[in-house]
Order: sequence, then structure tokens, then C-alpha cells
Amino acid sequence: MLRIAICDDEEKHLEQTAALLRTYLQSRPGLHGQAETFRSGGALLARAEGAGGFDLYVLDILMPELSGIDTGRRLRALGAGGEIVYLTSSNDYAADSYDVRAFFYLLKPVEERKLFQVLDGAVAKLNRRRSNAVVVAMADGPRRILLERIRYVERVGRCMRYYCTDDTIDSQTIRVSFREAAAPLLADRRFFQCGASFVLNFQHVTGVNGQTALLDNGRAVTLPRTAATDFKKAWGNYWLTETNEL
Repeated sequence: MLRIAICDDEEKHLEQTAALLRTYLQSRPGLHGQAETFRSGGALLARAEGAGGFDLYVLDILMPELSGIDTGRRLRALGAGGEIVYLTSSNDYAADSYDVRAFFYLLKPVEERKLFQVLDGAVAKLNRRRSNAVVVAMADGPRRILLERIRYVERVGRCMRYYCTDDTIDSQTIRVSFREAAAPLLADRRFFQCGASFVLNFQHVTGVNGQTALLDNGRAVTLPRTAATDFKKAWGNYWLTETNEL
């Protein structure tokens, strides 16, 4: 089930966008989804926090009190990993939309064909992310963890500790090098090894300040001094590539 949030402070535009989303879902028989509408960023954030977030956010940018950009930033701070599509009457906020890792930025009035094309791309990306996972051997048996839920991994003693968006998980004792144990993660371009025993997920990094990586849950992680410069460059390249592929 695809959970969609639509947010626009103008009732007319909110209804028009909701109608387009209903038409989109009806035109994709294999796609089951449900859309909820919100008149403010605050109302959306309250719902997202209580319900665990949405898969797709279709947001207006020019809204009073809390703009679509500010709403997007707060969603990321909550750890919301859903895709964001911005609809706006102004072309002045494209650069800001990159800060919140928006999937796309469309100008109003929105053309149905273009919107559906963007939605297809967002759904395809969500499906890819949902299918990518690692299986971790734990004391009580194997556990499958979606890669998108892993913020970072480090070696603690003789185990791998996975810091996830909803839990912290320790593997059984590893009998290979950390890099070999982390190979399934490093095969995905979202992950980067910092130093001998630390792997970070670019998807959950909101900024890099010197030797500090800022995460989307408000935490800060200290990077090894020798790895900080390479990490910052790779993190920037990752998001630049993500943007260019839209």
C-alpha cells in the first residue's frame, strides 16, 4: 500500500492535486494507494509523526507559517524517508528543494502527463529501496533489515552494531574483517566506509561540518580525521548524482 500525503494551503489547489492523484492511482491497476490531504505543514507533520510517516509527499512550497521547504526539512529531521515532490507557482526554490532531497520540483499549473511521469519514477525508486536489504545473523536467529533503515554501522567488540531508524541491532560474533562483513552494505552506493570499522549511509546524512557528520535524527557522528575529507566529497557527489538522475 502506497501512503501519500498532499499538502497545500489553498483548498482549490489541494482538491485539484488530490483529484490528479486519484486518477493516477486508478490508471495504475497494480498499484494500491491511499492519499490524505492537509491544509498546513504543521498538520502534516503531526500526522506523519503519529503514523510513522508516508511513502510519498506532494507538497506546495508557498504556504503561510510553515513553507513546504521547512516542512520537508522537519520531515527529514523526523527520519521520514519518503519521496518528496514539490508543486509551486514560483521557480525561486529549486535549489532549496535539493536541501531536503526532494525527488522532483514541478511548476503549477501541473501537466497531468508530466506529473504521472514523475510519480512513476518516485514509485519505482521506492520499490527499489524497499527490496534492498541485508540479512544479519543474530543470537536469536537471522533478521532481514532494509538498507534504507540503516543510519550507520560500527564494529563493537567482535560484533557489527547496526544503528537503524527504529532499533539498534547487534550481530553475532564476526569471524572475518569488518570490511568483508560490511561488503553487502558497501555494494550499495548509499554506504561509505570511514576508517577501519565504521560505515555511514549517505541517505541519512544531512550535512558534514569538519569531522562531524550530521544525521537526520539530530545526532552528530565524529568521523576519523583521515576519512573526513573523502567522506564529505563522496557525500556531495552522491546527492549531486541523485539530483541529476531525476
